[in-house]
Amino acid sequence: MTVTEDGARGWYKSSYSAQANECVEALKLGLNGMAVRDSKDLGGPALLFPADAWASFLNGVKSGELPAG
Repeated sequence: MTVTEDGARGWYKSSYSAQANECVEALKLGLNGMAVRDSKDLGGPALLFPADAWASFLNGVKSGELPAG
């Protein structure tokens, strides 16, 4: 898997999004956290996660506490 960036806006998405039309994109909000949106609805709402909550989520996925797939 690779991650690509929409250079104009800074949104990132997985290379898997080309294989399945069900993906999310993420935008780093500096030190404040992350925004996550549906890649099929670019003008739709985004979920905002504080930096500590996002870090906890990533740690849970990496440790196997949360399913990765």
